[in-house]
Amino acid sequence: FQRLLRLVQVGTAARSRTSLMLTSNFCTKRKKVARNIMPVKAGNGGWREERVNLAEQSLLNKLIRRSLVRNRNQVEVLQADPNSPLYSVKTFEELRLKPELLKGVYNMGFNRPSRIQENALPMMLAQPPQNLIAQSQSGTGKTAAFSLAMLSHVNPDNKWTQCLCIAPTYELALQTGQVIEQMGKFCPDVKLAYAIRGNRMERGAKLQQQIVIGTPGTVHDWCTKYKLIDPKKITMFVLDEADVMIATQGHRDQSIRIHRQLPMNCQMLFFSATFEDSVWRFAEQIVSEPNIIRLKREEETLDTIKQFYVNCKEKEDKFTALCNLYGALTIAQAMIFCKTRKMAAWLTESLTKEGHQVALLSGEMTVEQRAAVIERFRSGKEKVLVTTNVCSRGIDVEQVSLVVNFELPVDLDGNADNDTYLHRIGRTGRFGRRGFAVNMVDSEHSMDIIKQIEMHFDRKIIKLDTSNLEEMENLIS
Repeated sequence: FQRLLRLVQVGTAARSRTSLMLTSNFCTKRKKVARNIMPVKAGNGGWREERVNLAEQSLLNKLIRRSLVRNRNQVEVLQADPNSPLYSVKTFEELRLKPELLKGVYNMGFNRPSRIQENALPMMLAQPPQNLIAQSQSGTGKTAAFSLAMLSHVNPDNKWTQCLCIAPTYELALQTGQVIEQMGKFCPDVKLAYAIRGNRMERGAKLQQQIVIGTPGTVHDWCTKYKLIDPKKITMFVLDEADVMIATQGHRDQSIRIHRQLPMNCQMLFFSATFEDSVWRFAEQIVSEPNIIRLKREEETLDTIKQFYVNCKEKEDKFTALCNLYGALTIAQAMIFCKTRKMAAWLTESLTKEGHQVALLSGEMTVEQRAAVIERFRSGKEKVLVTTNVCSRGIDVEQVSLVVNFELPVDLDGNADNDTYLHRIGRTGRFGRRGFAVNMVDSEHSMDIIKQIEMHFDRKIIKLDTSNLEEMENLIS
């Protein structure tokens, strides 16, 4: 984890002028020029609602994952040719990998394929090549899967770029590159280059690295302006984090321009954590006749979470209710969600004055700072985590028994944001444990939000009087 942190710290500090090239034994040489990164202050004195940056969220999830997540969702496979046999593997040996590559896989700590790898790897490694669209969240082993596919795919004797992988940001490209480095540790003849901003290359010089990973703008320049890569020789194209890609201005169009230069028989691998309509439209422009792997979405169960609301008048009343609640419950750890940085900062200061061990997480922090805060919370150094929306998705801390919506999640139209609500309260009641979710209501509008949430999930949210200790004990027992 610390090594990952150092890698991204280097990437953040030296983003603008970094020379990065992998040698044959995967040793990187870097020339770094650091620049100061100033946090951007929110308008209106920090009262602006925090919005989730998808690229930052994806990077954060990669940083804090120590192992594959326990994914209970079933994998659904839709084949381009329904009549062809469907293969899956339970061991890496079944894939008949080169010995040095298999050694690299085991050296990384992978003992057996993850659920998505079981189905995806045979398709990625099939001959003749098959196109693939796959849904996969952070922690499912997706990056390792397509890294293995690229390393298996290349011919080390051919000294030109054969596999091209694009990622939405500099930092995410570095993360993927590190996986390829580790997995290819025992493949000294396979080389990797980073097509990232600041990696200046001599115009017209042809790359000899068989694998190139980078961001869309730089990859496009290397293919067209600088002629470093001959796109007609690319035989595998990987587009990662597609949902993040289309949320980043310009990346979608640049990705399509790169794709248009590739040969018709180039194998296409397309990955996205979500599959909204915009992602499907993007996928249709990139991948023809694909096999599709997606996670059957199990309803995130609310059966283990008791939901309540508390009537309050203002933030001070909310704080008093929170303290009463904390005194009545036996709480391992708690997460409290606010809408703005300023409210989160005020609440953190107030709780600290009351003697609570509190951590604060908000969007003005760098990704590596957020990862460090989450690690401290996960290890139990702080018992309370106050956060804005930057922490509503994808973070599993088993000891969390209470989630408080200090401010309810609403969308841009002022209606209930049901997805964010589900992600927030889903931080408790995990892995079959019992959890509590408490919503602070301070107006008629927020009471309407509670009613909308009740209707959406078809669940009753019970009124709680935090000033009545006996009632609280009866309701939450």
